Amino acid sequence: MARPLRIQYPDAYYHVTCRGNGRRRIFCDEEDYSVFIEKLDLSLEIYNVVLLAHICMPNHFRLLLTTPEGNLSEFMHHFNISYTSSFNRRHKRVGHLYQGRYKAHLIDADNYLLEVSRYIHLNPVRTKALSKRPLNEKWKALLKYSWSSLPGYLSVSKRKEFIDYKTILDYMGGDNRRGREEYRGFLRGGIGRETESPLVVGKGHGIVGKADFIGRIKEKFLSKETSKRKQPALRELDKGYRPEELIKHYAGLTGKKKEDICRRSKRSIERAMLMELLYRFCKISQPEIGRLVGGINYSAVSRARSRLRSRMEREPELRKRFDELRDRLQQVSRGKI
Repeated sequence: MARPLRIQYPDAYYHVTCRGNGRRRIFCDEEDYSVFIEKLDLSLEIYNVVLLAHICMPNHFRLLLTTPEGNLSEFMHHFNISYTSSFNRRHKRVGHLYQGRYKAHLIDADNYLLEVSRYIHLNPVRTKALSKRPLNEKWKALLKYSWSSLPGYLSVSKRKEFIDYKTILDYMGGDNRRGREEYRGFLRGGIGRETESPLVVGKGHGIVGKADFIGRIKEKFLSKETSKRKQPALRELDKGYRPEELIKHYAGLTGKKKEDICRRSKRSIERAMLMELLYRFCKISQPEIGRLVGGINYSAVSRARSRLRSRMEREPELRKRFDELRDRLQQVSRGKI
């Protein structure tokens, strides 16, 4: 049976999950959970991905996210390698951690985003150990479970900076006291009745949505004329710049020649910033960026962008300089100057 194609485009919403190879644990202790969150936070920042909800269970994890850059595959590739490498080092093991590639469902946000968030958050009480327990016991167990985004949905004091709570709570009336209480009731209602997973809607094609949404996606991205190789990059639909155009403008803003900025042997902050801006504005892949800035490989681009982020966290002046360049390029893109 053919696997569903990866459908990627800017601002798409996904439910993503990975399970342990052979159903084995992917979290063996508290440190594993902490490292997972650390790697997740970093990957979200590097790839400009927005996390709405997550759950870490002993042998699998689930993420609900949106990709402004249309880059789910690159984000998941980086994130899964990062955590697997760390896990293997800590536990002195080698080989695959996960069972096959990650599974992703494209979500019809208007109709299923709220339901999928509840499904993710209720995972801890949908286990055999708790299946026969009274509702109140399940609810207490759920509130005690810490390796989830749920605590921040119910209490502002327990929030994490890398999670967007507003998008989901807007469906409950807003990110305010009333909205949080409504979401609490919505969750509790889900415990009290046995409901089928909303992901069942996406069985076979990987799209969780109403008929009209599924129809639009299939027509646009899964038509017979659209080959698997051409399956997006639908980032092409929303490019603000052509790569060469951005490089030209960037050179003008920095007062440097393109050849000097992109020289292969040159490990400069200007080239790292250019790589980051190419990724954000042109929505091209890291291998493509590497070819444009001196013929370096994917991993070198990734490392350079990561080093840039670390330096900007330590050096406010560098962050200010980058933000100014970004803002100027945005203005040019919108025809303001």
